[in-house]
Amino acid sequence: MKTETPKKKRLYIKIGNEKFYGGESKKSMLEIASLYDFTKLYIPIEVIRGTKSGSTLFISAAIHGDELNGVEIIKRVLQKLKSRTIRGTLIVVPVVNIFGFNTRSRYLPDRRDLNRCFPGNAKGSLGARLAHIFMKEIVSKCSHGIDLHTGSIHLNNLPQIRACLDHPETDELARFFGVPVVIDSKLRDGSLREAGRKRKVTTLLYEGGEALRFDENVIRVGVRGCLSVMRQIGMLPKSENKPVPNTKKVYVAKGDYWVRAPHSGSCRFLKKIGDEAARGEAIAIISDLFGSHAVNVTTESDGIIVGLRTLPLVNRGDAMAHIATFTDRKKVKRAIALDTTDSTED
Repeated sequence: MKTETPKKKRLYIKIGNEKFYGGESKKSMLEIASLYDFTKLYIPIEVIRGTKSGSTLFISAAIHGDELNGVEIIKRVLQKLKSRTIRGTLIVVPVVNIFGFNTRSRYLPDRRDLNRCFPGNAKGSLGARLAHIFMKEIVSKCSHGIDLHTGSIHLNNLPQIRACLDHPETDELARFFGVPVVIDSKLRDGSLREAGRKRKVTTLLYEGGEALRFDENVIRVGVRGCLSVMRQIGMLPKSENKPVPNTKKVYVAKGDYWVRAPHSGSCRFLKKIGDEAARGEAIAIISDLFGSHAVNVTTESDGIIVGLRTLPLVNRGDAMAHIATFTDRKKVKRAIALDTTDSTED
């Protein structure tokens, strides 16, 4: 009697109620909550799976709903991948905090910061429940992640990677992303990076630009960095990696600090994002409405301005500039200038 050979089962990953098979590219909507009128609310996802096994990477944006550069970065990464075959699985989530995105707000409706709600709780607050769904359905299925951010409202950030560099693979990918400035940033309680680390998901945080604005340079650098990471973890052929001089000029900050307003008033900035700042140098002048009683805003040590306030009205104690310190800030300044000049996407 002839026995039949059992059919080989097709392997898939499941997100929500949707199955995604190898060699498939598909969009889906992941249910996360309901509105007051019982209308269901979803976050959009797209899953691209290669026919060969490999790393599983998530790229997420708008965990803070008003941080829009990451949304555009994800759009362009997807456009770049249309004519390419990847190995492994890419999961993109262009908007995580759909509540904040639709109201142009950083926060959730209950004023919580979603990036302080991870890993979440299925029976917790709105933020805890959303964080729990995101961890369960997206992060838990991945080996790597890139979380895309901008500065908060009225704060412009230089393109930079923030990562916990005591983990060797995180350190390697942070440098390979290709931005000149990398900040060794401690994990924050309730952050996606912290939750990913506990689940052994190697996660980078890319910062650049400001809330509610597109910044073309930040977007191009972000697209290039995401594709570089994909090549480094084997999702794209390394032969595609065109040599770009600035990707070799990566500098890890020795430390960083905030310059705060010593007085209330209106200010005139003397420096711009990416500029050098020497110890004791004035980066802005605060004065009253008549231009009298001028107060210099000075730095406490040498460094590079990696974050700068964009609103000229300040209260005493407001954050005005984020300064990163380096062994040789002039080399960093040159690398930043090159990165801005040659911010090709790929």
